[in-house]
Amino acid sequence: MSFNALVLAGSRGTADPVAVHAGVSDKAMIEIDGRTMLARVADALGAAGAARIIASVSSDAVADHARSIGIEVRRAAPGPSRSVAEALDAIGTPLLVTTADHALLRPEWVTDFLADAPADADVAVLLARRETIDADVPGTTRTYLRFADGDWSGCNLFHFASPRAVAATRLWQQVEADRKRPWRIVRRLGPGLLLRYLIRRLTLGEAVAHLGRVAGIEAAIVAARAGAAAVDVDKPADLALVRRLIADQSDRAPVA
Repeated sequence: MSFNALVLAGSRGTADPVAVHAGVSDKAMIEIDGRTMLARVADALGAAGAARIIASVSSDAVADHARSIGIEVRRAAPGPSRSVAEALDAIGTPLLVTTADHALLRPEWVTDFLADAPADADVAVLLARRETIDADVPGTTRTYLRFADGDWSGCNLFHFASPRAVAATRLWQQVEADRKRPWRIVRRLGPGLLLRYLIRRLTLGEAVAHLGRVAGIEAAIVAARAGAAAVDVDKPADLALVRRLIADQSDRAPVA
């Protein structure tokens, strides 16, 4: 399966605490087992069949590194939603979007996600159930969305399947603007669905589908088959976990 992929590798304009902790200029440049996180993500996307891989970057250092490993470069806009919107305008759809800190990304997670996404969805989002994460990565700490059908965590994989998907980025921009005022985000569900959410009668799929209708598109969730797909590097503890998991994989790899 051939597809185009955008890797969000920009910054919000301030020093990233994980980059500072690792002693590098940008989080995407953190090395794990001899490969930067950006290179690891690009390797997985290439192995999954990506025809084009484009990095959305803020710094010259990341841009130079991306080009050195054969990745196209776009300058990031202020905020990930605008970066995606501008990439959709320039590259078109379908477009797979992920992040440079998704250092554990595996080719099969990408191909499974694309295969499992509903054919009629303008936008699909990969999320993992808590029990899937706990079975795959015991003891990890994730942020969960709590719904009637369980607790879910995002996996930093999005599929913008049709030209109508650009509408999702406009809703995303509004959510980013309101990220410090969560009540404004929640109220987009409307009073009926909000009540169902509060009493744990609303499923995540129903909530995402409703938000999609608000944006004028068909939006769907895809349940991750691997719990480790929910592990990214947001803080130093995540980096330590990812380093350990990759070291464990290397130790289990067969010797040629």
